[in-house]
Amino acid sequence: MTFDLRGARPWEQPELTALGRLPMRVPRLPAPDAQAARATDGRDGSPWFQRLDGRWQFALAGTPDRAPVEFSREAFDDSAWASVDVPGCFTMQGFASPIYTNIQMPWGDDLLPPHVPDDNPTGLYRTRFRVPGEWGSRRVVLHIGGAESFLVVWVNGRLAGMAKDSRLASEFDITELVRTGGVKNTLAAMVVRWSDASYVEDQDQWWHAGIHREVFVYSPGMVTLRNVRATAELAEDLATGALDVRAEVEFADAPAPGYRVEVEVFDSGRRVGRPIGADVPHALDPYVFGGHVARVETVIADVEPWSSERPHRYELLTTLRDPHGRVVEVQREWVGFRRVRVVGDELLINGKAVLIRGVNRHDFDARTGRVIDVESMRRDVVTMKQFGFNAVRTAHSPNDPRFLDLCDEHGLYVVDEANIEAHAWIGSLCHDPRYRAQWLERGARMVQRDENHPSIILWSLGNESGYGANHDALAGWIRAHDPTRPLHYEGAIMFDWAGGAGVTDILCPMYPPLSAIVRWAKKPWGPRRPVIMCEYSHAMGNSNGCLADYWAAIESTQGLQGGFIWEWWDHGLEQELADGSLRWAYGGDFGETRHDANFCCDGLVWPDGTPKPALAEHRWLACPVEVAWSSKSHDRLRITNCQDFTSLERLAASIEVLVDGAIVHTEALPLPDLAPGGSALVDLPIAAPTLEPGQESSLVVRFTIVDDASWALAGSEVGWRQLDWSRAALRKASVGRATGPDLELVDGALASFVVDGSELLAPDGGPRLSLWRAPTDNDGIKLWAGQDDKPLGRWRAWGLDALGRELLEVDRPSAARAIVRCAYLGTDGDAPILHTTDLRSRPDGTVEFLETVEIPPTITDLPRIGVTFALDSALERLEWFGRGPHDAYPDRWSGAALARWTSTVRDQYVPFVMPQEHGLHVDTRWCTLTDGSTGAGVRIEAVKPHTIAFSALHHAAADLAAATHAEDLVERHETIVHVDHLHRGLGTLSCGPDTLEQYRIGPGTYSWSWRLVPVRATNP
Repeated sequence: MTFDLRGARPWEQPELTALGRLPMRVPRLPAPDAQAARATDGRDGSPWFQRLDGRWQFALAGTPDRAPVEFSREAFDDSAWASVDVPGCFTMQGFASPIYTNIQMPWGDDLLPPHVPDDNPTGLYRTRFRVPGEWGSRRVVLHIGGAESFLVVWVNGRLAGMAKDSRLASEFDITELVRTGGVKNTLAAMVVRWSDASYVEDQDQWWHAGIHREVFVYSPGMVTLRNVRATAELAEDLATGALDVRAEVEFADAPAPGYRVEVEVFDSGRRVGRPIGADVPHALDPYVFGGHVARVETVIADVEPWSSERPHRYELLTTLRDPHGRVVEVQREWVGFRRVRVVGDELLINGKAVLIRGVNRHDFDARTGRVIDVESMRRDVVTMKQFGFNAVRTAHSPNDPRFLDLCDEHGLYVVDEANIEAHAWIGSLCHDPRYRAQWLERGARMVQRDENHPSIILWSLGNESGYGANHDALAGWIRAHDPTRPLHYEGAIMFDWAGGAGVTDILCPMYPPLSAIVRWAKKPWGPRRPVIMCEYSHAMGNSNGCLADYWAAIESTQGLQGGFIWEWWDHGLEQELADGSLRWAYGGDFGETRHDANFCCDGLVWPDGTPKPALAEHRWLACPVEVAWSSKSHDRLRITNCQDFTSLERLAASIEVLVDGAIVHTEALPLPDLAPGGSALVDLPIAAPTLEPGQESSLVVRFTIVDDASWALAGSEVGWRQLDWSRAALRKASVGRATGPDLELVDGALASFVVDGSELLAPDGGPRLSLWRAPTDNDGIKLWAGQDDKPLGRWRAWGLDALGRELLEVDRPSAARAIVRCAYLGTDGDAPILHTTDLRSRPDGTVEFLETVEIPPTITDLPRIGVTFALDSALERLEWFGRGPHDAYPDRWSGAALARWTSTVRDQYVPFVMPQEHGLHVDTRWCTLTDGSTGAGVRIEAVKPHTIAFSALHHAAADLAAATHAEDLVERHETIVHVDHLHRGLGTLSCGPDTLEQYRIGPGTYSWSWRLVPVRATNP
């Protein structure tokens, strides 16, 4: 027998958004009294709440048309079924597979909306539960927090309802279907993977299926607080709080007079003012009846505002009393008073044009797909705060509601985004009247769920869905329902930055070139809106180049107000391989043929939540205090408070004096109590250090929090600044005379470098020209076709990855000197690249290299200019004076301090999901690689200019370029060293602009010098 829902195929009816689903409400639950409300929030521990999460019986049908109709009945035998976790994606539990696509629909291009494939994995769920006998005189509501993508629910064999929208909860009144008093009830659910809704859930993330958020039942009374809307705003004076509470009361039977709602406000446990009440309307005159909504309005003087810096919240208790004054129910809510307005080209939060240091975030877990717990969300929020973020965009759908609670608590501004993305059909569905109801339901239900959160400053109408009448309808509804928040939608300005004013108050472009936003902000004509990039600085692989350049422009240009980095998570899923090992998988790793490879691995943290090096760049840029020398004498500092609402009283400062990168002095630095935006001069407590010839010094100022915060302990660092202090007269950068030991060359390359009797060069490992790097994702996504126009495509066309070397000449003026001339020819057969090296040995065994490289005009863009060589793998201990401790690149080095660092070669490995170039350290004066047991090794020094960029890894560029997963890499029994004169910036070209022109390398003649210095054993 087949199950076809009367042949209607509701999973292909976009006009049908739900059946039997209750209206959306703020997700707070009733409790019997104030004490219970505070202790349980109406959830765990409440007598009116019961979880249904756990192991459920499960079977997978190939299509909803063939699901057995009897599975929903109580008597159905499910003993032979498997079991799965709920919440849990069945695609992560061995039933069907996750699929990753960015734009394209996962099943191909042969179907038109709203039709979906007949091969449509359909999850059948069953569980049994009991409800207390006390609920027999009350109502019973079933809550399913999220199901992807079409949900049908039965209780005891009777249909409870249907729902679409995978990212918002659906609730069903099952009072008439459930049995109380300890009798078992059967809950059956069908979750269809593909539906008409899939076309508007086409986000850049994994396609999953199943019930992925919590399931519970709760029991409101026959008269209940159905919903409490609380609007808390600052008045124009920014000191007075206006509170508007609208409590909707629902009567299961005929409305009765005499019910009353009472509102109390508490600040840190102390009640503010007196309880304020209002009667619940009960008249049913249809002409004037506005619902059973009791409205309470009050004003609070000298309110403490809510902001990202000071997320002060007030507790709100709403009590429903019966005609005799007895408590019926109590709901608790947290509110924050703030004011959000767009004025001209500024988004004002509490009267300030706050710079938005934001990031995009999906609900994601590498092991479960979409199922996340509150501790995982807390880690996200805490890490964001610790690295200087003040805002998050819920890309591209409403996140778990508990995440918003955490943003309220810890202080993150939120752009709350509707679950609408029709990317594959970007030009049509926004105009399609069949999908109008989906647009309205998804946006309106998001607003109704989340409107009490002070963290939300903008409503977003979705993402990458074009611009049409459906957007206008949704924007009109939101503006009427909530006039306190502006709107955000990139699709309306995608092709016209001056357009879309009806649906977006923010100019929110996606991956704009830096020059474009600066030019727009400075234009003297046309309408003005704040420019806040909804996505920029695409964090795929080794990325986020030019972030400091963007922020230099943002901080200096009126109308530019920040943006949201794409994105927080690398979406690599944990996958067990045949040998039992684990890896992070991306598109195509689950056998799917239609996918977008590793484009999902584009976050600031790895799939396990570990921060990537680029996060340090952002924290440096977000430092709450700016420091500069006040005069040429370098004895006073100008300190500027960059915060919007907080003085410096919550911060402490200390200084470090560095000489040649080593710390020689530390002490506290008293900070003036500067108001937000204030600036003052501070005398340094010490004089500049005395330097020897050739030495250099710098001053590091570090800032820490004085007291514990919700996101960090007292003493935690929140930022630092490093200033050049003084530099003694540098020794003349020159190469010495060739008076040392004989140079041994093979094929024109240094063949031997012996220290304490040990050969340190690996066989055939002598320095040779290096112009190639293992491609980053920004250079070109190596698993994608059509990358010819990317740097990787050009480099391969020129043959930079396989240059043919021809030894032209070896001139030996003496045994201690050699001048080697080589030509390198690429695959295009054009003019060769010429490389000349003048090698000279010194009496102490040092070998100096004078390098000259001539790049012909036909090669207009290179990844690097330098040399590479291989050292014995015993030289594992690494020390350097340069940028660190993490890697640093020409367009991403601000967050790496200039100091002396110690590490190991093995620890230089950066485990990108897609192996690629990593481990570089720019601004390096010298580095040493030594044997950890003897101390013997080699020192690499810059001569002219006085800095180089270096990397030392156990993988060659060819290894990294060929690998597609980390497990493809095998450590070499040697250390591959790159010494670069120039290295190309990283940029964000995988999705966005390339690195800026000043960080690229073009044709021309390049000269530099460097040396290999023997390091003698300290423990022979």
